Amino acid sequence: MTDFSELNLIEPLRHALAQIGYAEMTPVQTASLPAILAGRDVLAQARTGSGKTAAFALGLLSTLDAGRVKLQGLVLCPTRELADQVSREIRRLARFVPNVKVLTLCGGVPLRPHLASLAHEPHIVVGTPGRILELIDKGALPLQAAKVLVLDEADRMLDMGFSEAIGAIIDALPRQRQTLLFSATIPPSIREISRAFQDDPLDITVTDSVDDELIEQIFFEVEESRKMDVLAALLLHERPESAVVFCNTRQGVRAVTAALAQRGLAVLALHGELDQREREEMLVRFANRSSTVLVASDVAARGLDISELSMVINFDIAADADTHLHRIGRTGRAGRRGMALSLCSPRESARARVIEDRLGTSLRWDMPPIAPPDHAVLPAPFVTLAVDAGRKDKLRPGDLLGALTGEAGLPAAAIGKIDVFPTRTYVAIAREASGQAIRRLRTGKIKGRTFRIRRLGP
Repeated sequence: MTDFSELNLIEPLRHALAQIGYAEMTPVQTASLPAILAGRDVLAQARTGSGKTAAFALGLLSTLDAGRVKLQGLVLCPTRELADQVSREIRRLARFVPNVKVLTLCGGVPLRPHLASLAHEPHIVVGTPGRILELIDKGALPLQAAKVLVLDEADRMLDMGFSEAIGAIIDALPRQRQTLLFSATIPPSIREISRAFQDDPLDITVTDSVDDELIEQIFFEVEESRKMDVLAALLLHERPESAVVFCNTRQGVRAVTAALAQRGLAVLALHGELDQREREEMLVRFANRSSTVLVASDVAARGLDISELSMVINFDIAADADTHLHRIGRTGRAGRRGMALSLCSPRESARARVIEDRLGTSLRWDMPPIAPPDHAVLPAPFVTLAVDAGRKDKLRPGDLLGALTGEAGLPAAAIGKIDVFPTRTYVAIAREASGQAIRRLRTGKIKGRTFRIRRLGP
C-alpha cells in the first residue's frame, strides 16, 4: 500500500489530499497510517520532513466527530514553531470537513487570550506541554472527551525538561484513548514513556537516508583557526539562495553569525535566547529570502521544516551520525537538488569516520576555496516589512497585496511572500523597491485604515 487512495479515508480527507497534491505516501505514512486508522497505538522513529505530521493529522481527523463540540484530539510539541506547523497541516487537511476548530496553545504569550479562546471548545488542540498543563491546572482545558493523544518530537520534549509535564498531562487524559508517539530518536527514556502510556504499540523505525542523487555531500579538512574564512569563501563562491549553517553550541552560533555579518553576508541567528517574537521574525525573514544564511544549533533548529533549502553547511561536525543525517536531510527535498558541506578539523576526524561507517560508503573530500571572490558581499534579494495588524484585525494577504500594487504603485513582481499572524503581518519586498513601499504604506491606508509599518533588519 503506497497510495493514499488505497486507505479507507472519508471523502472530505480524500478531497483535501487531492487538492494539496498528496498522492503517494512517504515511508513513515505507509508504515503507520493503516495502524493509526485502525485505532492502534504507534511508536514511530522518523525525522522532521518525513511526512509524520500528515500521518497523525489524518488519524486525528478520521476519528473526529465535527458535530460534537468537544476536545477530541491533543497534540504536544516541543516548540511554538513546530506547533504552528502542525496546526497549519491539520487545517489544510481539514479544509473540507465542516466546522473543525483547531487551536494552538503555546507558552511565551499571555495566558488571557488562550483562556478566552477556550470559551468555545475546540475539536483539536496543538500546544507545548508547559502551557497545556497550565490550562489543565486552571480547569480551562476539558479533556474528558479526548480520544487521541499525539506526542510529536518526543525526544526533544524530554531534552527540554518536559518529562514531568507530559506525565501530568497524560494522567489527566482518559485512559481509553489512542496514543501516537513520534520521535527523531528512540532512546531508553522514550521507550519508558511508551511502556508506561501506550497499549501494545506498533513499533516503526524509518531510518534517515541520504539521497545521493539529490544531495551533493562534500567534506573539507580545515584547521579550526581557518574555519571561519573557509565558511565565508564557500558561501561567496557557491552563492546559495538559502543556506543553514549548523554549529554545535550556542556560543558558536553567535560567533559565526557576527563574523559572517562583518563580511557583508545577510545572516540571521537562531538560538535559545531569543524570545518568541524574535524567533518568529527570524524564521519569517529567512523563509521569505530577506536573509540568505541562517546559523543555528541543533536544539534551536529542531522541528523546523524549511522548504526549498539549497544548502546545509556543518561548521562543526555533528556529535553523532544520526544528527548529521538529520541536518543534511533538510536539503535535497521534493525532487530538488541540494548541497551538504562539512568543515572537518583534525580533531573531528573520528566523527567523520563514524558518519562514513553509517553511510556505508566513502566520504567525498575536496580542497576548500582559498579566498573569497572579489565581490565579497552576498545581499538578500528581499526586505521584510512588518505591519502591526493581522488575522484578528481581519487583514488578509490580498488586502496588503492590493495596497502595495494599487496605492503604493509597486509591480506585483516586487512583492514576495506574505505571512499573516494573529496580530502581525509580514511581507517580503524586493530590496530595490523597499523604500518606496515603506513611504507609501506609511502615508497611505490598508483597507481604509492606517497601521504601524516597520522594516526588519538592514
